[in-house]
Amino acid sequence: MPLSRSALEPTPNAQEPTASAVRSPGASAMIMGAVAAAAVLILVALGKADAASGLIAAALLIGLGLILSFRAPQPIGALRQTLIDADAAPPPTDPGDVQTYVSALELAPNPILVVSAEEPDDLAGRRIAFANASARDLLRVAREGALLVAAMRNPNVLEAIDESLFGGIDRVVAYEAGGPQNRFWRVRTNPLPGTPARPRLALVIMQDETDIRLNERMRADFLANASHELRTPLASLTGFIETLRGHAKDDEVARDRFLGIMGRQAERMARLIEDLMSLSRIELSEHIRPSGVCDLGAAVADVADALSPQLAAKGVTFEFGLPEKGAAWVAADRDQLIQVVQNLLDNAIKYSPTGGVVKVDVDVGLTLDAAAAFRPDARRLSAPEGGRMSLQTPTWSADVRYAILRVADLGPGLARETLPRLTERFYRVEGQKSGERSGTGLGLAIVKHIVNRHRGGFLVESAPGQGAVFCVYFPMSASSPTSQSAAGSLPGPKNDRNTPLTESSPREEIKLS
Repeated sequence: MPLSRSALEPTPNAQEPTASAVRSPGASAMIMGAVAAAAVLILVALGKADAASGLIAAALLIGLGLILSFRAPQPIGALRQTLIDADAAPPPTDPGDVQTYVSALELAPNPILVVSAEEPDDLAGRRIAFANASARDLLRVAREGALLVAAMRNPNVLEAIDESLFGGIDRVVAYEAGGPQNRFWRVRTNPLPGTPARPRLALVIMQDETDIRLNERMRADFLANASHELRTPLASLTGFIETLRGHAKDDEVARDRFLGIMGRQAERMARLIEDLMSLSRIELSEHIRPSGVCDLGAAVADVADALSPQLAAKGVTFEFGLPEKGAAWVAADRDQLIQVVQNLLDNAIKYSPTGGVVKVDVDVGLTLDAAAAFRPDARRLSAPEGGRMSLQTPTWSADVRYAILRVADLGPGLARETLPRLTERFYRVEGQKSGERSGTGLGLAIVKHIVNRHRGGFLVESAPGQGAVFCVYFPMSASSPTSQSAAGSLPGPKNDRNTPLTESSPREEIKLS
């Protein structure tokens, strides 16, 4: 039966034998062979034995002692020490295993960094020794060698990394990242064993807590907004109900009029709750870029068909300038893109005079600078109170091209001082009415958040008495859904992605009344 390690351990009261008291069987056999060989050599020297035979006998005795020493069993103490040394030795590292571990870190959904440093006062020595795919996409850095302060500028996070690098301390820091897509992160830093080339290393793991924070904010905002905006229609309904129960209960004319008002107030509350829920859902996913594609021109045509009854009721005409079918593929969530188009066209109808014309244009292949300066109207910009303002601007990139939607109406227009507040919740321009079907004041706020989620832009241009122009632009998709495996060029007119577009795409003039 093999001995267990517990059996090899000495008892607490047992005394370890000393080297002089106990010899191993192998050592005794070697000594005995050496003594016998020495005796044979003495006999040869005294002439008592043949020299050749004596030398052969001495060699055989020494070899026999060596063989016996190798084959002799080890003592318990030596065997125990051998097992302890074998257990303490690290297992051999397979290069294939190292690559597997690196691949696992690459596929991790959380951003992971390994940071190296030299001296505490050398900020340029703090470098990113490794960044996985999520970290490279978030911080826009290379896999290794990037300067830490260029990738991460939050002072609390940098301080936590320094404490792990030079103090060997584990830290956890929460911070809010700025930018168009506001995100919340929890960063964990841990010291790592150094190497001869990099004596100071630290592990940095970033955990995205945006969903948790946005859920908390969404509940608080919804309760605050709902309690504020529902108070007026609820008070109106309560007053009409009391009137109908009182002196107007037998007045059929008053009853019909009051019931009509109550129905409109109930519809307004339903629209308000629907818009609040829609805005909350959009804000909850605002930091997640949509993965689908949609034809912006086709979306505009679909919304125009749905709004035909409103056009006919008010006598407003749509005049479209659309590119060829399939030329305006954008990276977008179709439902949200439809919502943007519908909100803009619906506003244009409501604020247009009877018999007015709303111009709707779609253009493609624009750089960010070209989209932000798309077709300015000199009449509005030169007006005393006119102006043009960007309500949402995406991060600049030389490789991205945009498709733009431009909606121009002939309504009362907007003064310059009102433009920055257009995307505020429940904001309405004083003195302007949108007709019998009043809005909730959330339409442009919804447009802004959807555009921000799509990494697009939103601008407005207006002047009192000159109407208003609303423009939204979205990043174009590299391919349509039916050509994902193609070379990446869009169907229809081609645009050089390395040079600004100088000519507009062929356009199709459509009038819808």
